[in-house]
Amino acid sequence: MTTTTDSPPLQTYALSKTYGRRFGRRIEALRDVDLAIPAGSITALVGPNGAGKSTLIRGFIGFERPTSGRMTVMGEDPWRDRGRAIKHTGYVPQNASLYRSLTVAQHLDMGASLRPQFDRAVARRRLEELDIPLDRRADELSGGQQAQVGLALALGTRAEVLLLDEPLAALDPLARREFLSVLVSAVRADGSTALLSSHVITDIESACDRLVVLGGGRILLDDTLAAAVDGHRIAAPEDPPAGVLVATFPGPAGKVMALWRADDGGRPATLDEVVLGYLASGRPTRSDRPN
Repeated sequence: MTTTTDSPPLQTYALSKTYGRRFGRRIEALRDVDLAIPAGSITALVGPNGAGKSTLIRGFIGFERPTSGRMTVMGEDPWRDRGRAIKHTGYVPQNASLYRSLTVAQHLDMGASLRPQFDRAVARRRLEELDIPLDRRADELSGGQQAQVGLALALGTRAEVLLLDEPLAALDPLARREFLSVLVSAVRADGSTALLSSHVITDIESACDRLVVLGGGRILLDDTLAAAVDGHRIAAPEDPPAGVLVATFPGPAGKVMALWRADDGGRPATLDEVVLGYLASGRPTRSDRPN
């Protein structure tokens, strides 16, 4: 697999997206987002519902037009030239977009007809490794199998960039683990870049090497998983370490916990606590809420 540009595979520049008014105020899905996803990484995109995760991913595939700013996929603008940008992209939505009456093999045929570079052998090999029958109709597959077919179709494009919009949401733990195992193996083998939207922290820890926390349309944290954990501590609000308070949030048994950007003091934060702390920091304030 080769790349066509030295710029990051996925990049945004002061990207904003607003929709119609609600309670007299415009809805800001994304606000001045600057983001650069490094090549070869698997980046977790985390945030509550309404944080702007799907808007961001849909923007990268040309389904959403920025209100201001811009975004690129392998150097191509997906809104101005979606045809060129989409050639670099494999997309897996939350619900597998399969045709109920078509067999798995027929879906591979369709993929080959739509994308000239589609590698049927790659997709077929992934499915055979998971014992998913090629002659089985989509409506005869389990939810996990349908998700794997969707991933196999995306991998068959041999795209440099994989965009996955919460594909694990409806899967059981084993199906999620199998899905992620295939994803990680493919990214490592092909040198591609993946952006995975997910709510499940254990999935992030097992598959991703970078973390982007999105809240209120803004980036709250953008770092490697290792640095995100190493650079934060948990300490009581009344006993702060030498650092910067990120936010407080409820802990076990109703105890208030505080996340700090600090190198020592308190105790090391877990990834789950880092994510919770930044999600709490992105909660709307009273002045942000409509009257």
